[in-house]
Amino acid sequence: ALEASSKNPTKSRVPRFPPSRLPDKAEMVVAANKQKKIIKKYRGKFARFHSDRYARVAPNWRKPRGIDNQVRRRFKGARRMPKIGYGSDNATKFKRADGFYTFNVANVGELDLLLMHNRRYAAVVNHNVSAKKRKAICKRAAQLNVKVLNAAARLRQVEKE
Repeated sequence: ALEASSKNPTKSRVPRFPPSRLPDKAEMVVAANKQKKIIKKYRGKFARFHSDRYARVAPNWRKPRGIDNQVRRRFKGARRMPKIGYGSDNATKFKRADGFYTFNVANVGELDLLLMHNRRYAAVVNHNVSAKKRKAICKRAAQLNVKVLNAAARLRQVEKE
């Protein structure tokens, strides 16, 4: 038993870097806390009955109410109807695949709220924030070690000019 354990030591989950290139502070990525596995019970979209057949019927979900409707009667082979059983687990609801919840940020002051929660929430800069303020938000986020999901938005165009 001792020989088997010495042959297969437990692998650490620390990222390995070649000795020639160690990461600097800017390259260190904020990782989320350990989490429960996210399970999506139904990955498809619930489309309205006959939305594929008629252009006038939009795919937005509407509950079928006809007396003979095969979707309402849940026939085999008919499309699925939304039901409560497809709901997400409360522990993983609204959580992204990388383990973070999103938090909308409009200015630098709102970013300070994430100081103690940088392993659970990732910042998303609102779409109507100017490039100048966006740059300041990204700079402050780097100081607080907060992940910004859309950090590159609007900054590319400013640097080209």
